[in-house]
Amino acid sequence: MTSPFDQSGLTATAERLVAAALAAGADAADALAVRSLSQSVTVRDRAIEESERSEADNIGLRAFVGRRQAVVSTNDLGRDGTDVLAERAVAMARAAPEDRFAGLAEPELVTRNFPDLDLLDGALPTVGALEELARVTEAAALAVRGVTKSGGASASAGVGGMVLVSSAGFRGAYLGSHYGISVEAIAGEGTAMESDHDSSSARHGEDLDAAEAIGKSAGERAVKRLNPRKVATRRVPVVYDWRPAASLIGHLASAINGSALARRTSFLQGRLGERIFAKGISVIDDPLRRRGLRSQPFAAEGDATARRGLVEDGVLTSWVLDCATARELGLKTTGNAQRGVSSVPSPGVSNLHLEPGPLSPQALIAEIDDGLFVTDLIGMGANVVTGDYSRGAAGFWIERGKLAFPVSEVTIAGNLIDIFRTLTPANDLKFRHGINAPTVRVDDLTVAGV
Repeated sequence: MTSPFDQSGLTATAERLVAAALAAGADAADALAVRSLSQSVTVRDRAIEESERSEADNIGLRAFVGRRQAVVSTNDLGRDGTDVLAERAVAMARAAPEDRFAGLAEPELVTRNFPDLDLLDGALPTVGALEELARVTEAAALAVRGVTKSGGASASAGVGGMVLVSSAGFRGAYLGSHYGISVEAIAGEGTAMESDHDSSSARHGEDLDAAEAIGKSAGERAVKRLNPRKVATRRVPVVYDWRPAASLIGHLASAINGSALARRTSFLQGRLGERIFAKGISVIDDPLRRRGLRSQPFAAEGDATARRGLVEDGVLTSWVLDCATARELGLKTTGNAQRGVSSVPSPGVSNLHLEPGPLSPQALIAEIDDGLFVTDLIGMGANVVTGDYSRGAAGFWIERGKLAFPVSEVTIAGNLIDIFRTLTPANDLKFRHGINAPTVRVDDLTVAGV
């Protein structure tokens, strides 16, 4: 790999591949090159447990013969292999089944406007700096009274980006940096131990939360979980801390994804334009957020990306589509194509968030006489076909508007239609991950315990 900040070599290779595919008989082609460089240090019990560095350039070529397509990929970017790779892709496309929805983005959709999203930090930290960051994070967790062990603390940094070239005339490239710190704290002894974690991720190192704050938060969360109780099964309001609350918006994203709609496997099928949340609630997908963790100046098919309201004032206003699913559904792409070097494009969200409401988390809890405050979810129990929802959970029981005691080994059950309809967001939205939500309250869910 040359300098991680120089993509000119990748761009030249992608251009050669597309030209070679056309010369080999392809009717159209595009090439996607992906660069990744990452380094990380993990410490446990004040000693270095692991130090890693990886770097790679990979490229994929997609060739079309009529409405037949094939993708080949390699990490051997030598000039000698260009013609061989292109010939292989074209031969595979000729043998592939016809897909009447396959194809490059229409010429009128191709963008040449690449906004500056400030995704790249100018320099990467040294291994020594990452080690110190991990040590400080772990020390802050171990300093919390009641914390007995460290589950490990990590600090990481890297650069990633992509180059896309297509025979439809698109040429684009971008790079982004990424930084992260995380720690797991363990409290208690023997069979009465509990653990919790915290983390921070950012495009620029200066945007990371302080290592001391992350360590302290993880330690305090672990100590608060000690001596959990069981609760009897009942139907009660459930408040999701902002961390697990994001999973509810993730389930929405899965249900409005064009792939699920094309397969007719979504519980929201046919509900575009209907009210699925209460008035005042909005869900936004914003690939153009400056320094956003999933921001991108163009989609993986070379078309423009844009900030989009998926839910506005409680009404479902948009699906999440790439070009192929849009053609299949008789609609226009929403610019949400994503792709790896060995796959065809598929739709997916970028920086997705639920807009905050006017009330504080404390105000949402204060209105509840008997209920559950969820801090952690277990399992993947959401059925996108039916909307049925069942997740293992841990957190705190709410009595007379206050957190009374920790609980564990409970299951929350309901249906996502009802969850969305009764969801109330708080005002504590934080942009910490790719999908974000404030604390939310959902009325009348079954909490299954003893």
